[in-house]
Amino acid sequence: MAVNTTHPESLPVSMLKEAWTQNAVRKAMLIVGVAALSACGESVLSQSNDEPDPVVVDIPVAFVKRTLPVDEEGMPIESDLRTPAEFVPGAALFIKRRAAVSSEEINITDRAFVDSTYEDNAEEETQPPQYDVKDIEVSYDGSKLLFAMRAPEIADADEDEQPTWNIWEYDITTDELRRVIASDIVAQAGEDTSPVYLPDGRIVFSSTRQRTNQAILIDEGKAQYSALEEGLDVEASVLHVMDANGSGITQISFNQSHDIDPLVMPNGKILFTRWDQAAGDKGMHLYQMNPDGSELEIVYGRHSHDLNGDNVHFVQSRVTPDGQVLAAVREYTRDTLGGNYYRLDVQNYIDNDTPTAASDSLSGPGQIAALFDNIDTQAPISAGGYVGALYPLFDGSNRQLFAWSQCRVYDPEQEIVEGETRTILPCSDALLANEDIEAAPLLYGLWMYDPQTNTQQVIATPQEGIAYTELVSMEQRSFPADYTPGEDFDDVLASEGLGRIHIRSVYDFAGEDVTPAGIDVMANPSLTAADERPVRFVRVVKSVSIPDENIVEVERSDFGPSRNLLMRDIIGYSTVEPDGSVLLDLPANIPLSFEFLDVKGKRVWPRHDNWVQLVPGEVKTCNGCHNQDSTLPHGRLDAEYPSINLGAPSTGVAHPGANPALFADMGETMAQTKNRVLGRTFPSPDIRYEDIWSNPADTTLSDAFVYAYGDMRSAIPISQSCAQTWTSLCRITINYPDHIQPLFEADRRIFDETGMLISDTTCVSCHSPVDADGLTQVPVAQLDLTNQPSLDNPDQLTGYRELLFNDAEVELVDGVLLDRLVEALDGNGNPIFERDEDGELILDPEGNPIPVMVTVSVAPSARASSALASERFFSLFETGSHANWLNNAELKLMAEWLDLGAQYYNNPFDTPQD
Repeated sequence: MAVNTTHPESLPVSMLKEAWTQNAVRKAMLIVGVAALSACGESVLSQSNDEPDPVVVDIPVAFVKRTLPVDEEGMPIESDLRTPAEFVPGAALFIKRRAAVSSEEINITDRAFVDSTYEDNAEEETQPPQYDVKDIEVSYDGSKLLFAMRAPEIADADEDEQPTWNIWEYDITTDELRRVIASDIVAQAGEDTSPVYLPDGRIVFSSTRQRTNQAILIDEGKAQYSALEEGLDVEASVLHVMDANGSGITQISFNQSHDIDPLVMPNGKILFTRWDQAAGDKGMHLYQMNPDGSELEIVYGRHSHDLNGDNVHFVQSRVTPDGQVLAAVREYTRDTLGGNYYRLDVQNYIDNDTPTAASDSLSGPGQIAALFDNIDTQAPISAGGYVGALYPLFDGSNRQLFAWSQCRVYDPEQEIVEGETRTILPCSDALLANEDIEAAPLLYGLWMYDPQTNTQQVIATPQEGIAYTELVSMEQRSFPADYTPGEDFDDVLASEGLGRIHIRSVYDFAGEDVTPAGIDVMANPSLTAADERPVRFVRVVKSVSIPDENIVEVERSDFGPSRNLLMRDIIGYSTVEPDGSVLLDLPANIPLSFEFLDVKGKRVWPRHDNWVQLVPGEVKTCNGCHNQDSTLPHGRLDAEYPSINLGAPSTGVAHPGANPALFADMGETMAQTKNRVLGRTFPSPDIRYEDIWSNPADTTLSDAFVYAYGDMRSAIPISQSCAQTWTSLCRITINYPDHIQPLFEADRRIFDETGMLISDTTCVSCHSPVDADGLTQVPVAQLDLTNQPSLDNPDQLTGYRELLFNDAEVELVDGVLLDRLVEALDGNGNPIFERDEDGELILDPEGNPIPVMVTVSVAPSARASSALASERFFSLFETGSHANWLNNAELKLMAEWLDLGAQYYNNPFDTPQD
């Protein structure tokens, strides 16, 4: 790598002090909130004496300059992508009039924090800023900067009284600094970061405010709160938009974990980093959507997190003039400030090794190092150093501004003497090959890289202990396209707060037809009867927001066996049409997923473990489904293979083999035809089926049926009003103690006309440690379904534990239930005997070896997260000895509860509180 500018490898402390003296940081105290701030005696950009230099870029450059974050022992402090509101004081925002080392560095943020008692004392020690700055963005005309800034800590204040991250704006033409949200109360209501200008002048940013989510919580009868991300560590930060004056704050993304680092692409879409944690951590990758939140889809990186054995993520994206994306690719945590940036070909790739369907002749990779090939963040010492920030110029030169720390090591030949300065050397192959080599502290400077000449030019000289962590050029660039709702936008849906989902075929797995004889045969009612179709219904599931402990204390035992599934509601059910299509009107602005079910209401395929959202009025179409292990392009319409479902072959006639009353338009799926002819489809709390597709003239209609909560013999998990009439606020919320345990206790005795007991199929009559006469018994099938606190976990009922967890077989000994013990056997079937610490056999009083005794394991009767895999339970009631003891509605309740994750509670406000 060529370096055309030399600089000292080490700078004295005096130079470090001088760097801060120019705009000395006062003892921090926030004295401004709503008013624009004047220059306050600082240098004004318009008064700069810099002379134009034809060699450098004659445009202002803005950057964040901070002290290297270290702990009390001088060790680097780790940064964590999963805590976007992390506060690391010691940063300030600077501007250079030109991208030249000779151009003056002007601090534009110190003015916001001034101690009114400060006295200008030349002898007073200067110190780094006690506030923090990050996430710089520049307006399209180059005149303004947006950034996030957090005021200093307030001594002795509680955590909820500390300042929050706020969005600030600086106008270079007037040298004015203002907080975008003027009101202190409103500004303090959330952690606001990652601001970006939209083409229409509004601002998109990430925030923990969760404005719409909190309003929906009120509609659901819950308290307002900002939900935790799915790891339950910090509040989820998701995307919002606001007007330029800070008003009109609206939530536009509804992920249950973080949506951060937005940018606006040339086509007007917002590209951003989404942390996918639904049912388990899948990493941070790139998504896109329109500025109103519609057309949410993945763009890049779902299967690209393995980089030389490290688990990396895609953050801090920038768009290049040619429409590619620059992104920092790094682990969740790093104790080294900076890392490496990659250039992502998002137009032709959806993953590093996966081109889009239209570009499937390409072999990759989809990402290449954006600067130098010898940057290796996996090595103990990176030969190419580390990149702290990267920004492309838009002047047609393909040059890039970047913050870079050159590779430096301590001289291994120097004798270390306490109190003496150690010699620092630039890296070489010979030095890096030395096993005793030790990395020197990072030394960041600002540079400009020219790929045409493979040279770089210094813009800001490195200073020991100081880092440049973000930068932008304040040049004009083209405005992105303005977003306008497409032709699929539906005003009626918008007025009702609903969106519409259209799945062309659930049998389409990333362009592969998974039906046995082909989609045309499956879709033809005269060739494939309803009972032969593997997928009959769709279940729509909603995530439940989890509050922090200050709102409600939710314990680990309140979740199900799989903590990753958290809590979930069911929105409702609908049919899947013969061609696998679904068209359904659903509540907007909530996180949704879909489960596809067999005729019994059991999920037949793995969960859809990504949250989908609809905005009011949106009509969202997707081709089909996807196997989580498959790397084929999926989830981004312009990257996928064409749909396997071509729809109706002609207009004015029925789909092949179908009822002629349902006449189609060319290209329509069966769900679209049904919606147009019979009217809109809304979710139902019940599973309902009626054969509308078979042609009664030549095909016997399948029997209609319904699995209705109205047929339950115990409490139902939905309000009575919603059980009768579905609305967008209806939720099916299943809690084990309230809805599943009562199934086992429901009175199922049958008496004859004289009152004599004929039969008793009440579950706890047999599955109990006590019989009808109060005598101790072994529960039938070693399954105790009673409502007593479990000995294994007293916060859960015995029936819950025995149904879902491994248990020890019991036997009745002298009227007492005890664990049954048997001799332990080795791998060859021989008994194992007790031995002392020396390995010698331990003998009983008769001189015989003592066998090791172990309990006998009893497998659970049901499997959390899969009703279909709970055959041991359901077979008894469907075809076995318990047939018809539970009716179809009760079996449906069991199936949906298990498929959700068998949570103990699905509403945090229903959990017991101390």
